Amino acid sequence: MNRFVSNFTNRLDAKGRVSIPAPFRAVLARDGFEGLYVHPALDAPALDAGGNRLLEEIDAFLSSLTPYSDERDQLSTALFGTSEILKVDTEGRVILTESVKAHAGIADSVSFVGLGHKFQIWEPERFRAHLEEARTKVRELKRSIGTAALGSSSRPGDAAAGDGSPGARVR
Repeated sequence: MNRFVSNFTNRLDAKGRVSIPAPFRAVLARDGFEGLYVHPALDAPALDAGGNRLLEEIDAFLSSLTPYSDERDQLSTALFGTSEILKVDTEGRVILTESVKAHAGIADSVSFVGLGHKFQIWEPERFRAHLEEARTKVRELKRSIGTAALGSSSRPGDAAAGDGSPGARVR
């Protein structure tokens, strides 16, 4: 699989190193990126991380903006100017710098959270709160999509209830 999926929580060791989960290391290895690209998430107290695929996505997004525009320069600053490339040791560990730990509120453990094309690194309690909020929003979205689909669905063979036609349905 070439996607980051699932979530894992690992502790930082006495030297401040944390092991990248083996499934995530496998995706990074297939991606061919030397190290781990990390930047503070733009809209969450977390870190976005990945390899070449993440960098290609950022490049494609930035190239869609007008060169030398304020928007492109601001996003470039936020995505590249605050990013780091962390060295992955032979045992699959990285040392998170103080600046990235401060952004995410990380102290002694982290949660790695797969998002498909990238993963995020969270302080575990913050991730639990974020996950619960996401689940609540998804339930609300599901209800609104379901309600909208029911109101606008018309299937072949459906007819007004009680009209006597073979496809009539009672609702």
